[in-house]
Amino acid sequence: MEPVALEILEEQPAPQDGFLRVQRFLLRHRYADGRLSPPYPCDVVSRPGVDAVAAVIWFREAGRVRVVLKAGVRPPVFLRRRKKLIQPDPKAPLVLTELVAGLLEPGDEGPEGLARRASLEAREEAGLEIPPEAFRPLGAPVFPSPGAADEKVFLLEAELPSPPGDLAAGGDGSPMEEGTRVRLMDLEEAVRACRAGAIPDMKTELALVRLRDRLAAGG
Repeated sequence: MEPVALEILEEQPAPQDGFLRVQRFLLRHRYADGRLSPPYPCDVVSRPGVDAVAAVIWFREAGRVRVVLKAGVRPPVFLRRRKKLIQPDPKAPLVLTELVAGLLEPGDEGPEGLARRASLEAREEAGLEIPPEAFRPLGAPVFPSPGAADEKVFLLEAELPSPPGDLAAGGDGSPMEEGTRVRLMDLEEAVRACRAGAIPDMKTELALVRLRDRLAAGG
């Protein structure tokens, strides 16, 4: 029988320092017939702004669909090399290729806010000036790690009117984003790279496949 409600028995406030906030709960869920599960602890990881936007920026060139991606340092992935994992990961990459993406901030409310954030991230991470109205939702938002984090990622896409020139990632000024670069790839090549593990980012593969499906359907 599927649970129908969740009860919070205890809640510990999340620390206010640090980039990630971990909130600890003691929970139990209730079933339709009134039965209750045994109490269980649950930690919820949140980032500032909680939710994020990720955008597929694409263009047509010589009869092909190409996409704009970024490649930057991802320390949490690389540091897997130091852990004793059930499935060891000695080749975990330091640099990960992903979509242009960013956390939501105050002022990013509603559909217009999502498009605004996507436009700002396109400028910051790829050096592209794309008006917010060029971005369209790319299916429903998704939870990338629902067992531990409450983050929801909103997927969008925007077509460039012509192939871009030389692009440079500006970044947000933090040392971690130093060295981030822009990658242009054929859509099909990028999907294959995701499937082969060369681009092991879940949101990127999902959004690329959704775009491919939309274009195949004439959207």
